[in-house]
Amino acid sequence: MRIPKSSLNWFFVQLKPNRYIIAQKNLERQGFETFLPLEERVLLHAGKYVKLRKPLFPGYMFVAFDITQGVWRAVNSTYGVTRLVSFGTEPAEIPFELVSLLKQRCDIRGVLLPSKSFRPGDKVTITKGPFTSFVAEVEKVDPERRVWVLMDLMGGKARVEMSPDQLWVN
Repeated sequence: MRIPKSSLNWFFVQLKPNRYIIAQKNLERQGFETFLPLEERVLLHAGKYVKLRKPLFPGYMFVAFDITQGVWRAVNSTYGVTRLVSFGTEPAEIPFELVSLLKQRCDIRGVLLPSKSFRPGDKVTITKGPFTSFVAEVEKVDPERRVWVLMDLMGGKARVEMSPDQLWVN
């Protein structure tokens, strides 16, 4: 039986290493609502660049339940879960607004969407990849959300394609 969403509070659960999928399935099987925000990362693997989804908060997940029902003790004994994050004997509640805002920044699969839209002429700092900390200027943004930036390299301008999650507007 599902509890109405309005009576649920959000909490942070600590997970066993690399067990977030198992923990999420088992918590949902027991009727708990979960939220596992993910971020997409591009990594070099076996000589190829691959896009992977990794938890935004490694080793942690949000779980919702009505604390007055006393069912929260079942969370601690769920396979894949280490424990609920607590202060003292009671689980520490996460503000609803925080979880709500985080959910709004994610797509339907829980993957974090880029936070900024870029315009030609914007000055940006590169935050990931081989050009980390370089300052560049946005040249154009194409319909597929790729961002083309101009960087000063070795006395000349270099045009480089970046994804929005690699850039920070100055």
